[in-house]
Amino acid sequence: MPLDSLKTIGWDIGGANIKAVALCRRKEGSVERKVAVRPFEIWRERKNLPAALAEIGDALGAPDTNAMAVTMTAELSDTFLTKREGVLFVFDAMAHAFPRTPIYPLSLAGDFVQLGEARLRPLDFAASNWVASALYVAIRHPTCILLDVGSTTTDIIPIRDGRIVIRGITDMERMTSGELVYSGILRTNPNTIVGEVPIDGRMCRVAAEYFTVMADVYLILGLISAEAYTCPTPDGRARTPGAARERLARLVCADVEMLNEEQTLKLARYLFEKQLNQLTDALCKVLSGLENGYQMPLAVAGAGTFLAVEGGRRLGITILDLGREWGEDAVTALPATAAAYLLAQKIDREDS
Repeated sequence: MPLDSLKTIGWDIGGANIKAVALCRRKEGSVERKVAVRPFEIWRERKNLPAALAEIGDALGAPDTNAMAVTMTAELSDTFLTKREGVLFVFDAMAHAFPRTPIYPLSLAGDFVQLGEARLRPLDFAASNWVASALYVAIRHPTCILLDVGSTTTDIIPIRDGRIVIRGITDMERMTSGELVYSGILRTNPNTIVGEVPIDGRMCRVAAEYFTVMADVYLILGLISAEAYTCPTPDGRARTPGAARERLARLVCADVEMLNEEQTLKLARYLFEKQLNQLTDALCKVLSGLENGYQMPLAVAGAGTFLAVEGGRRLGITILDLGREWGEDAVTALPATAAAYLLAQKIDREDS
């Protein structure tokens, strides 16, 4: 299988989104990249996962793909009783969708393993998408801090001399170390970031309800577009600044007749600052455990790159904007891009 005809697809199968990237190396040496990102709430429609994968695969040219790499976070969804069940469900869905294509899940140790073998030790493959991202970034930037701010979570991964130097491996360990922050720019409920907010000079407690998400905040502030608001709206209504203001007002049990546009804009600005503080606190925690940590450049990626850039700027850290370097589509689906590239590299080494 000569590398100049190799085509791989990398998958990042999450609980709320499916991301896939197809890489095809042509004979003249050029590489074509196609990216697909599709919202998919697995807890609502888990039985439809194989069909969704097949549909995305068809759009990316799966029938003529040499091999596929798989990472995931979907196993954490509460539609599964255990992570073991979730991992095996994703494996089965991939096998059903692509029965004739070799499939290689990526382990937490950074190894690609044949699907049959991976099924024997499923917990080695739970929440593995960050591993792909870190290994890929380490090839191009051997010493840096990867800060990947996504729609739901944020990864903070130290890389030194081409090696990942993390303190945690599992989700729980990474949350304890600060290397995983369960906070993102779309799906996160503001009431998980703050317990109270300022309204007209006084602090008001927030409602413990699913009235709004951070996507509303960033839509109001003009930091994301309606097209980037890919998660469902809490009220099922439009993805417009006006509708976002209606949802955000309910965070304090108000509405747009009680809070005007300026008041909701101030509220949105406050929430931006508080989420930024949440992420920079975690970043400082990670940096505190690294020798010369603040001298390491910050490689930023993800749908929330703007938040990562601002955090690095305030801390005085050199910024490496991976979106500008590699293309915004590639870093929005960074684990999938990384998995596709790393698998192609593995196949190339074996053929050589």
